[in-house]
Amino acid sequence: MAVSTSPETPIPVGEVSRLIGGWIERLGAVWVEGQITQLSRRPGAGVVFLTLRDPSYDISVSVTCYRQVFDKVADVVSEGARVVVHAKPEWYAPRGQLSLRAAEIKPVGVGELLARLEQLKKSLAAEGLFAADRKKPLPFLPQLIGLVCGRASAAERDVLENARHRWPAVRFAVRNVPVQGVHAVPQVVAAVQELDALPEVDVIIVARGGGSVEDLLPFSDEQLVRAVSAAVTPVVSAIGHEPDSPLLDLVADLRASTPTDAAKKVVPDVGEELARVEQLRERARRAVDGFLQREERGLAAALQRPCIQRPQRMIEDREEQVTALLERGRRTLGHLLDRADSELTHTLARVVALSPKATLERGYAVLQKPDGAAVRSPGEVGADETLRARVAEGEFTVRVDGAPGAATAAE
Repeated sequence: MAVSTSPETPIPVGEVSRLIGGWIERLGAVWVEGQITQLSRRPGAGVVFLTLRDPSYDISVSVTCYRQVFDKVADVVSEGARVVVHAKPEWYAPRGQLSLRAAEIKPVGVGELLARLEQLKKSLAAEGLFAADRKKPLPFLPQLIGLVCGRASAAERDVLENARHRWPAVRFAVRNVPVQGVHAVPQVVAAVQELDALPEVDVIIVARGGGSVEDLLPFSDEQLVRAVSAAVTPVVSAIGHEPDSPLLDLVADLRASTPTDAAKKVVPDVGEELARVEQLRERARRAVDGFLQREERGLAAALQRPCIQRPQRMIEDREEQVTALLERGRRTLGHLLDRADSELTHTLARVVALSPKATLERGYAVLQKPDGAAVRSPGEVGADETLRARVAEGEFTVRVDGAPGAATAAE
């Protein structure tokens, strides 16, 4: 319950400590899992002092137990071991210190650790942290490589020596951290996040040599897996040897079987690249030579064609064709004109033969009234009517004499 206090009515430290102790007493016994970081077994003492730490976070708590409780697991438990403790929280009021009073200690076996890792693996896989589409490609030639490894470790030496042997100009940003034990996870996570925040770092390698399952547990920690998954920079996992497979291998963008293999996969070999460049240059040279040779052969074949060797021949051939067509056109037009002339002559002859003038030339005459109408019958004229007679050589007037049918000439 909350305590009412004010600057005017404060409560003593002892009362605060007593109240805290009362609240803690209500918690009851709990099962706690952690890693032993400190172990104190004084000869002749009836109490053993432990420090139990959370492997994923920088949090620890003191644990005390009677010697007979610890002696049951003394042969299999030491500093660095993971244990499950059944303990009751206790508050030491004079010092204001919280501790756990252990009634039972159980070591966490390898089989149980592997089972938990498998369960964690399934849980993270269900979130999609191991999906292939999340993997980021590595740069072809990284200018600065971030390396997270143990201080003066064989893994650090293997990565640096092999990488510089393959590409001497490569640069490294090395972060030396504990790679096993209680401080490994937070410091490895901090190193990865620090390197990921540097824009000049192109790729990060997390490397460690081989070890037991317990030694490699920090690289299967959920906190580290999530930190690597959230990294923007590509991360390469180079933990242990080929058979070792911590969860970091699954979430990393590339898994290397060993630290040496990581150097080979991240840094190209300058000799191999120079040889590849030379091969590509030779291939390009052959392709250009082949193209030029094909074009030369095509040009030579084109120059051998008659139209190229004697260009005027085409004009001469066309000239002959034009001349032939022109002559043909003339002949055709001549035939048409001759035919038309012949037809016109025949038509003219028929017209002449049928014309009144020809009749008049044979001695006939045509009588016309003053209005120009031709006289066709004697009944059409009257006595003393003047008519106009038209003959071949001209015309003259006549006058009808008396009755129709008798006419006399008149000037």
